[in-house]
Amino acid sequence: MSEHSLNDYTSDPESSEDEIEPKLKYVRLSNDLKSIFHKSSATCIAVHPKFICLGSHCGYIHILDHQGNSIQGKQLKAHTVSINHISIDANGEFIATCSDDGRVFVHSLFSKENNLTLNLGRLVKTIALDPCYYKGGANRRFITGDNNLTLYERTFLGNLKPVVLCESEGLVRSMCWTSNGNFLAWSSNVGVRVYDINSRCSLGLIKWEEHSGMSTERFRCNLRWADEKTLLIGWVDTVRVCIIRKRSAIELANRDLPEYLVDPVSTVQTEFFISGIAPLDQQLVLLGIPKVPEAEDSQSPRPQLYIVEYRDNDCVDVCADSLSLRDYQEYGVNDYHLDVLLGENQFFVVAPKDVVVASPYDLDDRIQWLIEHSKFEDALDILRRSENGNGSNVGNTVPQRHTVQTVGIEYLDHLLREGQYDEAGRLCLRIFEKDAQLWEDQIYKFASVHRLRSVSPYIPRTSDCKLNPHIYEMILYEYLKLDAQGFLDLVKEWDPALYNVCAVINAVLEHLLNCEVNKNLYVEALAILYSYEKMYDKSLSMYLKLKHKDVFTLIEKHNLYSVIEDMLTTFMDLDYKKTIALLLDKQPIPSGIVVEKLKSNKLHLYRFLDEYDKKNIKGKYHRELISLYAIFDRENKLLPFLKKSEHYPIQEALNICQKEKYYPEMVYLLGRMGDTKEALELIINELKDMQHAISFCQEHDDQDLWEDLINNCVDKPGKWFYLVKFI
Repeated sequence: MSEHSLNDYTSDPESSEDEIEPKLKYVRLSNDLKSIFHKSSATCIAVHPKFICLGSHCGYIHILDHQGNSIQGKQLKAHTVSINHISIDANGEFIATCSDDGRVFVHSLFSKENNLTLNLGRLVKTIALDPCYYKGGANRRFITGDNNLTLYERTFLGNLKPVVLCESEGLVRSMCWTSNGNFLAWSSNVGVRVYDINSRCSLGLIKWEEHSGMSTERFRCNLRWADEKTLLIGWVDTVRVCIIRKRSAIELANRDLPEYLVDPVSTVQTEFFISGIAPLDQQLVLLGIPKVPEAEDSQSPRPQLYIVEYRDNDCVDVCADSLSLRDYQEYGVNDYHLDVLLGENQFFVVAPKDVVVASPYDLDDRIQWLIEHSKFEDALDILRRSENGNGSNVGNTVPQRHTVQTVGIEYLDHLLREGQYDEAGRLCLRIFEKDAQLWEDQIYKFASVHRLRSVSPYIPRTSDCKLNPHIYEMILYEYLKLDAQGFLDLVKEWDPALYNVCAVINAVLEHLLNCEVNKNLYVEALAILYSYEKMYDKSLSMYLKLKHKDVFTLIEKHNLYSVIEDMLTTFMDLDYKKTIALLLDKQPIPSGIVVEKLKSNKLHLYRFLDEYDKKNIKGKYHRELISLYAIFDRENKLLPFLKKSEHYPIQEALNICQKEKYYPEMVYLLGRMGDTKEALELIINELKDMQHAISFCQEHDDQDLWEDLINNCVDKPGKWFYLVKFI
């Protein structure tokens, strides 16, 4: 037996991106068939689950296994001319044949005593053994078709007795017995009849319409029982599906009618001439040749095998495969035959010089075809559905040769060949899931093309699925060389327990020796790596070198507050808010030392004491705050601070304000010191604020102050008018 690619059996040998998934696969039988076809040609076939019977033009019956090997001693010379038809009983023990030589031959495969040769002296076109012929007794009967439909059965004395069941309009052209032996379908020149064997009556005629120029006599009528009650007929270019239905009690009571009737449920016209018909689940398999105009020199077209889905009087082609059978150009529609092993869904297509077996694609076949056509997602979908118990009903429901992993690996290789690295990385997560061994085996494929970065987001990193540390280190090294930001992100994201941190630190240090770009990113990564190894001094050094604010996180996380004192100014320069927050919340350094350390940088000192004062109500550093507010935030904070605090030397504060000519603050301080006269003069002469002057006099309620204010306004009409109006 030799298996061929689909292209050997399709009319379009050129591949296409939109090629439709095939429904059938084909195997050409060879072995001993080669020598048989070298000597003669096939005229008919009958298949049984145990063997094949092939009839030839020379009158031989060849008994073969399903691979085309001759079964030893089973080549029978039954006739002198072509064999017309072969019938096999249900158990595969008896074979019956007929021929135009007028002989009927019944052969027992196991006992010569039961062989039978009958010479009828007329053309015999078809024969049917009782399916239970092997049981003996009343079952030892067969039916022949010539000018009549004749039953041959044994009498009480064991003699063979012919009984004419029906007369035929012309020759009986074909017949088919149900597997339970109840009904026989047969055809003549005018149509198809079904005969009830048990009741010995005909159930009626299904007349066949002749189309213009196409006589039914030119075409073989193809009959097939799909089951004990469903008859399939393919004749000329018409398909008819009939159901054997039992009549109702009312019908039987009123008229003398057969118990059963034949009900044609579907009639379909085809675009081809039919050579054979067979069932496939709820569909039909049809063998035929396309209709082409006749011409003297024209060659016959390729035969085609169709799968059709029928409903009522309409059908839809599921697939149509053109078959490259040997010497097909020389043969017509009646030269081809189709037989089927129903239980195995194997369809035997016979030409005079060829036998091809078609069978539906099972899940493995479908998956293999999808892989070969780079339809990996469809293949994986089939496998997923099969795992979930939703597999196809055609063929085996559980793939035997393919798994999600094997197909996934082929898909992975395809994506890598196509340069679709990111898609390949995502695929790994779907296919390998938590299989550490698969991850480790396949990830080297990414390393070989320097695309570990494409798979790194998806590799497992959890305790229940952890890879060899070398895998994580390989990925880090690739990022180190090719993607600085990605390297830093992985160092931050990955648990350091996944890899050898010291090895990675050494790699970073070596890389920095020759690195000209992105140095800060590598130094930041180095700081994190040092912290993983508890080398906090080096980690701090890296952060401070970068002026990176994550240094505060490091300090808090690992309780490194003691380092702040020696580098206080550096930390303040980096982020004074975070530094002050640490100083006040954790109090790692006494405030006095902080003030001493910061006194050389008044801005830092101001920021620290300003926050310190909010949390310390004792007024410890109010003296220092006066001068600092005067420098850095006089407008918003100095005067309110002077008013609320009792913990500063007033004269020293006045001196600072006098030096900077901060008149509102001087007025307040002079008032507190009792020097209201000088304070009023500042309001009138420096601030030039009559409203303030009047309020100041009212506040202190001093007659001398009022007199000073009035005297100041006497020779100034504007001020005098304002003073009089207000009073």
